[in-house]
Amino acid sequence: MFEIKIVDKKGRDVDSVRCGADSCEIGSSRDGILRIRGWRVAPRHAKFTKELSGVFVEDLSNGYGITVNGDVIDGRYGPVQESDDLGIANYTIGITSVDVVDEQSSNEDSFVDDTNELNIETTVTEQSNGQDDLRSQYMEWARFSHQELLRQMDLRRMQLDELTPELVREQLSALVKEIIASAASRLPAEIDQEKLSKIVLDEAIGLGALEELLANEDITEIMVNAYNDIYVEKAGKLTKSEVTFTSNDAVMATIERIISPLGRRIDESSPMVDARLPDGSRVNAIIPPLALRGPCITIRKFSERKLTDRDLIRFATLNESMVTFIRMCVEQRKNIIVSGGTGSGKTTLLNILSNYIPITERVVTVEDAAELKLVQPHVVSLEARPANMEGRGQVTIRDLVKNCLRMRPDRIVVGECRGGEALDMLQAMNTGHDGSLTTAHANTPRDMLRRMEVMVLMAGMDLPVSAIREQIGSAVHIVIQQSRFGDGTRKITNISEITGIESGTIQLNDIFRYQQNGFDDDGQVKGEFMATGMVPKFYEELRERGVEVDMSIFQEPVA
Repeated sequence: MFEIKIVDKKGRDVDSVRCGADSCEIGSSRDGILRIRGWRVAPRHAKFTKELSGVFVEDLSNGYGITVNGDVIDGRYGPVQESDDLGIANYTIGITSVDVVDEQSSNEDSFVDDTNELNIETTVTEQSNGQDDLRSQYMEWARFSHQELLRQMDLRRMQLDELTPELVREQLSALVKEIIASAASRLPAEIDQEKLSKIVLDEAIGLGALEELLANEDITEIMVNAYNDIYVEKAGKLTKSEVTFTSNDAVMATIERIISPLGRRIDESSPMVDARLPDGSRVNAIIPPLALRGPCITIRKFSERKLTDRDLIRFATLNESMVTFIRMCVEQRKNIIVSGGTGSGKTTLLNILSNYIPITERVVTVEDAAELKLVQPHVVSLEARPANMEGRGQVTIRDLVKNCLRMRPDRIVVGECRGGEALDMLQAMNTGHDGSLTTAHANTPRDMLRRMEVMVLMAGMDLPVSAIREQIGSAVHIVIQQSRFGDGTRKITNISEITGIESGTIQLNDIFRYQQNGFDDDGQVKGEFMATGMVPKFYEELRERGVEVDMSIFQEPVA
């Protein structure tokens, strides 16, 4: 709350009023909180806004002007000091901060006596909320500093588009420090100016609150539900993050910075977008009117260090025998589908499988948003493209799969089959592109086969189900099922071989499976990987051709 006091040129008090709202306007109009008469007073002359660092005055007069201590202000001034003299026409305006006083002050003594016990009980709670209060203060001051940064950039007409990123960061960093220094006398003692400066700068030219979360290697997924509601995944567990953005506008600015270099767009006519970060992390964003609480961002982080099969063994995702088998499958050009639910680790496993592809082969990858990072030297990466603002120019996964067949690939790797491209993928597998890899969403290997049938029908071809099953049965050799358990761990639960069609049904035999045996005292899944005793048909063929194979990996565990 603050008080606006008006004095005429002879020093006589004209009027005064307390502003209890965040902002108040004065002028010659009756609509303002205080009316000033005069031909040099505009209907809406000045707007006073109470912010964290003090009261600011904004000139709304369209040319009539406002002076502060005799100098004409340029648009906005603040924070206004009690010693400042604001001039409007022949009047002087003074601003005084007012503390809220309890109207029942006569009863304060008895009220305090009655609440002493309550105050003691709440002391512990207040201490535990101290950190939350500090974070809240950082966000409030960051919001103020960011708004002031934008105003200063506008006043100075800074042309940042022509500068290098390094110069932009250097100039804005100096400006942010100048803004914070100007408000240093009002900053709470516990606010660190360097930390506040970093928060503002990250939000101005970086990814805001995401910078800190992306730098944390323990975090595997980031979910921005609203500007002040961010969750992260650590070790498979979801927890609420302490960091937040300052506003929905800051979240929107971050989305724009992510998608702009990729040639993507997001607005009310196209409120959803898929993108990627420079390190390959997958990004999905959705904004109002579809997202009711404000812009949302979901980021699936990728490790800076490329994972290997040794890491999967260390994470207990599979065992040594299973690694030996899937390596042989890739090297011997078997067509493999990695199946699993959302977040089960399909793309990570696909990356690891691609490591086994010989470096002499030409590989073409097809993805919605490029995530795969193959180690082979002869790789062509293709990425789908959404439609432009006119609704034209869309290039789908299916278009790219069709095109890559003309690019003389030895292998085709499709990031994910989710529609009609499944038909083209099956045809590629059946026409000499053995050893191709892809992923699909399904909860079991058998579900994956049913989904594959549905996806082929989505291509719009009027094919009988029997023909589709024949295509699947002859094209796909191995299905690797990956699952995510309640404790956050990810495990390969089935490695199955498709052996053909019998009585119109695709025959599926498990080679390896994961047998869960309950939970331990810490709530972690217990179980073991085991071979089923079934030997893949192609292993027998390899042995007959004189290829050295390890048959011991298929032995069932001794009871």
